[in-house]
Amino acid sequence: MVKVVNDQDFKQETDTGVTLTDFWATWCGPCKMQSPVIEALEQDRGDVKFTKMDVDQNPETPGAFGIMAIPTLIVKKDGEVVEKLVGYQTKDQLNAVLDKYTKTPA
Repeated sequence: MVKVVNDQDFKQETDTGVTLTDFWATWCGPCKMQSPVIEALEQDRGDVKFTKMDVDQNPETPGAFGIMAIPTLIVKKDGEVVEKLVGYQTKDQLNAVLDKYTKTPA
């Protein structure tokens, strides 16, 4: 299950390895479409940690990242933001992005 994070534990939960955080809200239609994609990816990928944050309940973190629209997905590698994706993303699109940060170059 995708871990729910808040303003207090976001940094700690996303500072190691490759993480993808889904910033969403209960009233957001595209967020409801994005959620099952994230859940499916989590089942497929043991090399990425998946988290989600409700922007209405946690305004500090989305504000710090300049999130103006949802869903927004932030990919971090070892605590550094490496990708920021705004709007609905397909499973294939997300796999391609995550592969850039998890695959070892040949």
